[in-house]
Amino acid sequence: MTDNSRYVRFDWAIKRILRDKANKEVLEGLITVLLGQPVTIIEMLESESNKDRFDDKTNRVDVKAKTAAGEYIIVEVQLTKERDFFQRILFGTATTITDQINIGQDYSVIKKIYSINILYFEFGCGEDYAYHGVTTFRGMTKKDSVLQLKTPSEEKYISESAKRMTMPEEVFPEYFLLLVSHFNEVATTPIEEWMEYLKDAVIREDTTTPGLQAAREKLAIMGMTEKEFREYRDYMVSVHAAKDSWDTIRDEGWAEGRAKGLAEGRAEGRAEGRAEGRAEGERHKALELARRMKTKGYPMEDIIEITGLTAETINSL
Repeated sequence: MTDNSRYVRFDWAIKRILRDKANKEVLEGLITVLLGQPVTIIEMLESESNKDRFDDKTNRVDVKAKTAAGEYIIVEVQLTKERDFFQRILFGTATTITDQINIGQDYSVIKKIYSINILYFEFGCGEDYAYHGVTTFRGMTKKDSVLQLKTPSEEKYISESAKRMTMPEEVFPEYFLLLVSHFNEVATTPIEEWMEYLKDAVIREDTTTPGLQAAREKLAIMGMTEKEFREYRDYMVSVHAAKDSWDTIRDEGWAEGRAKGLAEGRAEGRAEGRAEGRAEGERHKALELARRMKTKGYPMEDIIEITGLTAETINSL
């Protein structure tokens, strides 16, 4: 059994609740499901992106975490609604990387970055609702060749737990895109249960999915104070108002563009029609003149020069 009204939406929670380390189990669960291995959050990183800006619809939270394999990683979670979306997540990842290193430090201090992006807006064309991107280096002349890291100078960037040749994607950032509006499945797997919560704020009473058990306790609307509930209600009103405004602008832009296109098409059609009419009229005059000149016995060369017609056309008259 589920109850849509009991839990706050994730975009609100990540701004007001999940920045508190006491509530880290929720974020740990989401990251664990996406990475496919248990993850423990060590600390919430202090960065420009983690400052409280409750009116910001593009907020982020950065955390330092440790995997079950003992690797330390930096996880960037952001909810983004921007036109230049890919540039935005690239900038966010680059900022997170540079925040880790001071001038003069060795590059080996840089930790692995996972960028988790939850999209509450339409984006891209594809059949899935969850995407994962990595960096690989493939041969330009031998297409089946994939670069691996194995030399001592390269291994300094590889975790001590790696007992095999490592791929560059284990060093470079990885990206997860969760397209909330694309999810229309019956939730039966952990990632589907998470998508169900992200989209509809639904959490199953019997869930065993990492993070969602904690979310049932931490994100219950009934546990809010009256002040918190008012703020949450006002936030949701602003979210829906912003969406309505965006949809209105988009629809008006589409209608204006269509009308302009039709008007331009009509004008272009009239112009083309006039041009074609003039051209046809000029050709008709040239044919009539050529016919009269041919009747009066003018030399072929003169007829061609005066009318601009070909000898073949003139002979057919």
